[in-house]
Amino acid sequence: MRPLTPADPAAIGGNRLLGRLGSGGMGTVYLARSAAGTLVAVKVIRADHAANPDFRARFRREVEAAGQLTGRWVVPVVAADPQAREPWLATPYVPGPSLAEAVGGYGPLPVRAVRTLGARLAEALAQVHAAGLVHRDVKPGNILLAPDGPRLIDFGIARAEGAVTLTAVDAVLGTPGYLAPEQARTDGAAAGAPSDVFSLGCVLAYAATGRGPFGGGHAAAVVYRTVHDEPELAALPAELLDTVRACLAKDPAARPTPQALRGVLGHGLPGPDAEDWLPPPLPRLIAERSTRALDLPAPEPTRIDVPETAVRGLTRRRLLAAGAGLAVVGAPVAWFTTRGRARGTTAPPDRELATHTLALQADLTGSGKETGQAHERGMKLAVERHNGRSDAAFRLALRVADDGGDPARAAELVKELAADPAVLALTGPTWDAAVPAMATACGTADLALLLVSADITETATSEPGWRTVVATRPAGDQLALPVVDYFSRIGPVHRTGLVEDAEGGEPAYPLIRALQQSPPSQGTVSVHRIPAGGTDFAAVVRALTEAGAEAVVYAGTSPQRAALMARALTEGGFQGRRMGIQHAMEPAFLAAAGPAAEGWLFSSLFTDPLAVPAAADFVAAHRAAYGQPPARWATEAYDAVGLLAATLTGLGEEGRDRAGVTRRIFRTSHEGLAKPLSFDTNTHVLNRIGTAHLYQVESGAFRYLGRYTEVKPASGR
Repeated sequence: MRPLTPADPAAIGGNRLLGRLGSGGMGTVYLARSAAGTLVAVKVIRADHAANPDFRARFRREVEAAGQLTGRWVVPVVAADPQAREPWLATPYVPGPSLAEAVGGYGPLPVRAVRTLGARLAEALAQVHAAGLVHRDVKPGNILLAPDGPRLIDFGIARAEGAVTLTAVDAVLGTPGYLAPEQARTDGAAAGAPSDVFSLGCVLAYAATGRGPFGGGHAAAVVYRTVHDEPELAALPAELLDTVRACLAKDPAARPTPQALRGVLGHGLPGPDAEDWLPPPLPRLIAERSTRALDLPAPEPTRIDVPETAVRGLTRRRLLAAGAGLAVVGAPVAWFTTRGRARGTTAPPDRELATHTLALQADLTGSGKETGQAHERGMKLAVERHNGRSDAAFRLALRVADDGGDPARAAELVKELAADPAVLALTGPTWDAAVPAMATACGTADLALLLVSADITETATSEPGWRTVVATRPAGDQLALPVVDYFSRIGPVHRTGLVEDAEGGEPAYPLIRALQQSPPSQGTVSVHRIPAGGTDFAAVVRALTEAGAEAVVYAGTSPQRAALMARALTEGGFQGRRMGIQHAMEPAFLAAAGPAAEGWLFSSLFTDPLAVPAAADFVAAHRAAYGQPPARWATEAYDAVGLLAATLTGLGEEGRDRAGVTRRIFRTSHEGLAKPLSFDTNTHVLNRIGTAHLYQVESGAFRYLGRYTEVKPASGR
């Protein structure tokens, strides 16, 4: 690291610069300390490169690509401004050397270290590909070595699979010696996820031998050998030979997946927190660099960057003071923004719009990652849509924090987010148990907490410390509304059999209580309890028959046990209607129940956007961005951003702060794609009408019938 020069700025985006980590033709990378005290690396692009629209688009894409990733072995972007005269981005500082520096200075890594390197980079690539991206430049210089494992950096030429490239027609995307044969095509169209696996094979060969598998020399010669010749692997240790050779197959389809590589290379290795994986000289080098960075004093002020129009009439004292008010963004929370213009739209040319930050705290890597990812994708698309509006009065940015489903991590992250004054509202968590701690922390910080999928009781919002909780999902007892309505209005029954399955917890209890208090058709409800671990579903069917039940409601949360109930009903000759709740509405139910699943109804609190005409644009945008339709709760997360945008729009420019949001949001109505969002201004409870949905199993699939209030008897159901 070198000291700052007089021409360097004193701060960038609120990050106080400490020194230069590197400089080249494209720009400079600085070591900086954020206002929160964390060390970050700030990459600044030279203004002459930024003047090229294609280059600026590539940089913006790097920000957006890295902003989607939160895995342990990927270095995320925590702040950025792609629109600045000299665009910049900030990432957490990793004090370790690059793989190129380590091997070049200390020689090849031992086999065990190469296996660890490969297993963790394979995990990183799996996360990159799961986000719908291809890195396309996996090479030793883009891999940093940290004490617990490698870090993959630099998403400058990453793109979504199938996306149109932004580089020149004759450009070859990637680094010769590490790009895949299909990347050598000048249009780059064939480069997909297997291309990154090929590059990883080249990296592993380099790490183990000190040279690439296709030699050196002129770039064109290296690319030619990559396309036409077999790799040179004679020096590769036998333990790695088959794995690396498989990665370097010319046919992309013949290469292993990152998940398979992780399994092969990581087999028998201890976890990332249980070992020193690097040979002795490297941990010492990392420790020395860490110590030097932490001990750096704040340098003397250099130049101050302010807009040219703001310089006129400002004294030096006022210029220095201007640097103190810049936004705070601290690692390890990922930060995503779309301050750029959406294609085909323009923003008012006469003013720079303020940017307001929303946050999401979700389980993105734990057992609930599907729900967390749905939230993240829905919110990102909503932010993009808002920022692409020509009439937008402000821009939105999104910070994403991954709590991994861990209570301690969740409690730590919500404190970090609540402490960031830039965050005006927080959405999450995506799992029920994290709600109490987050609600209390947000109440103390006067920060609105929007619940999208997490369940709370209707009375919870009246808790003194939960005054800022905005539950956009109804309480669990609202699952009873479609049940009561359907069996009263659509297919009337007077004797309802309620199967209370104690296995799997208590999420179904509010439904049981609600049905006992308000039986369908004002009839009777008989309750038949299956104890935890109980499997005698046939006996339950006999009891239902004896009670004269005309319809059965399975109040349980296990798809597998719901399937056992379905099969027992069919085998017992039960002729009435059958209904379950969203917890059991999973593919596992269909697979285990088989034909017995046909005709089952399900009450849910999430919609199917594919069946909602108003959601067509959202579905199309989701497919374009992620290659698949929105998952459950993605639409509801999208609507949460819409509610917040409507709230901020209703506030004056000076009132767009935390207090303004928590004061106005309960008086704001938003016609969401999934359901209308409006609240009782006294109790802050979501208004119930049209907030729950009905599905029915038809031909082995869940078919959306609509909001329960819209299902008509004429449908024959």
